[in-house]
Amino acid sequence: MKWLVISGIMLLACVGFAWWFFSQPGPKQLDMANNIIPGDSDARLLVDSQIYDSELGLGLNIWVPKTEANQPLPVVVFIYGGGWRAGAKDQYAFAGRALANRGYMVVLPDYRLYPDTRFPGFLEDSAKALAWVHDNIGEHGGDAERIFISGQSAGAYNVMMLALDRQWLGREGKSPDFIKGVAALAGPYDFFPFDSETTKQSFGDYHAPEMTQPVNFVRADAPPLWLSSGNNDTQVRPRNSKILRDRMLEVGGDAEYVE
Repeated sequence: MKWLVISGIMLLACVGFAWWFFSQPGPKQLDMANNIIPGDSDARLLVDSQIYDSELGLGLNIWVPKTEANQPLPVVVFIYGGGWRAGAKDQYAFAGRALANRGYMVVLPDYRLYPDTRFPGFLEDSAKALAWVHDNIGEHGGDAERIFISGQSAGAYNVMMLALDRQWLGREGKSPDFIKGVAALAGPYDFFPFDSETTKQSFGDYHAPEMTQPVNFVRADAPPLWLSSGNNDTQVRPRNSKILRDRMLEVGGDAEYVE
C-alpha cells in the first residue's frame, strides 16, 4: 500500500511538471531542455540585463565562451521572434549558449512588443540596442569591427530592416555599413497586404505600408544576407526569403537562401 501511495504521488508530480513545462512559451521550453541536457558547455553569461535604453528600461544580455580569448571576439546580435507580441531575452539563453560555444560574443536585447508599441517602435528599439553594441562592446571584449546580426521570425524582420533601410540606424547616428553580415531565420520580408491578426495589430495602422516591407529596400551595397526557411513553414512561408534573395541578386547584392 505504501508503494502504491508513493507511486501515485510520483505520477501526480510527473503529470504536474509536464503540464507546467508545456504551458511555458516554446523558447523557454527549449532553454530549459538545453539547461538539463547541455550541449553547449563552453558558454557563460557575462552581462545580465545591461540597460541600453534608460528611458524605456530596456536591457540586453551578453554571452561569451568560458574559454578565455586572446583577442576581441566576433559579435552576433541576435533578435528573437514572437510575432512582435511575445518573447524575452531570458527565454533565448539557448541561442546565446549555442553561438558562444562556437566562439562568438552574443548579445540578446529585449525590445518593446504589441500592445506597448507598433511599427516602427520595435525597430527603433532594435536600432538603439545595435548602436549601443557598436559603441560599447569593446569594453566587454567584443570586436566592434566584426559585428553580425541575426534573428528568427519577427526578429529576422527586425534585423533585415536594420540592415537594408538606412534610416533606423541613421536615427542613432550610425550607418548599417558596420554590419558585416546578416543571418536571418524564417523571416517575413514581403507580407503586404496585412492579412493576419498579428500583422494587422503591429503594422495595420501605419500610414505608408510600403515602408514596412524589407523587399522594398534591397540595395547592392547591403551587408551579405544568409536566409533560411523550413520548407514546410506555413506561418512564415519560404517565399518571403526566396523573394528577398531574388530581389537582392537582381540589384547586384549578396544573398544566399537555404531551405
